[in-house]
Amino acid sequence: MAERRGPILIEDEIEGPRASPGDAPPVPDTVDHAPQGQAMRTMAALAARRGSRLGRWFWRVAAALFVFILSIAAWSAIDALLAANPVLGWIATVLVSLFVLLSVLICLRELAALARLSRMGEIHRQAEAALAGGGDLAQARAVAGRISALYAGREALSWGRTRFDERRGDVFDADALFHLAEVELLAPLDAAARIEVEAAARQVATVTAVVPLALADVAAALTSNLRMIRRIAEIYGGRAGTLGAWRLTRAVMTHLVATGAVAVGDDLIGSVAGGSVLSRVSRRFGEGVVNGALTARVGIAAMEVCRPLPFAAQRKPQVHTLIARALSGLFPGGTREG
Repeated sequence: MAERRGPILIEDEIEGPRASPGDAPPVPDTVDHAPQGQAMRTMAALAARRGSRLGRWFWRVAAALFVFILSIAAWSAIDALLAANPVLGWIATVLVSLFVLLSVLICLRELAALARLSRMGEIHRQAEAALAGGGDLAQARAVAGRISALYAGREALSWGRTRFDERRGDVFDADALFHLAEVELLAPLDAAARIEVEAAARQVATVTAVVPLALADVAAALTSNLRMIRRIAEIYGGRAGTLGAWRLTRAVMTHLVATGAVAVGDDLIGSVAGGSVLSRVSRRFGEGVVNGALTARVGIAAMEVCRPLPFAAQRKPQVHTLIARALSGLFPGGTREG
């Protein structure tokens, strides 16, 4: 029997009209499907989370016990070396002494950074009190003197500080005095802080859009925001150390979480709209835009916390402006400032 060649036809026994892809209902395009910046929300929740008192005391006692056991072990090892080989024993003694000395210096630097941050916060509170008290000129001049002394070692602000010192004696109004300080001293610092915020927003958006690894966007958001807040504090004169930067980050995140600012608000409508459009091309792109916008919002909050004076003469940066400058040309059809 010869082998049959050609197509094999199978009869369809389905009766009635056939369904086509055009009959399928469209995918709903609602706000629930828009990117919400989950990485930044998770990062803010982790940074603002405060452990229980029992847990904090546990880690303090555990750290003290670890240092105690390490000290006893080092002392025993050095004593044994001195008995067995005096040369090696003295080398170990010198190395341990240098380690202890450097540790003490690091602790002193951290304490100095915390004290400087506290001094910055005190200046900010005094400025708000002077403005709230009907414009107390004497208190405003005291605050202005502290701000001028704070930036005495800044070579880049020497010209503005000279102009401020020459003109502040001719000002007899608290609001005008603070306006003069903002224009002459804080305007260059505001510009530098905005650059840091834009760089952090760009980095978070890029990592979210490009790196597909799980929790990579959360790690990138946490490290980028920590670095951004620390740099903003240094720009305004805080010079935060490791502990100071973490403390400042927790203060900023706690404020944002308490006020519900780590969410989609009026200043994020444009960014979310851009993210929704990009999410049709790639969901990661849409999340990147929203995460970058939330990072910009965190940066603005950090500027308000670290700035010696509240925004008055200088306009407070807007999220849509920062994100437009940061992400312009980064994504296809990305956000552009109008």
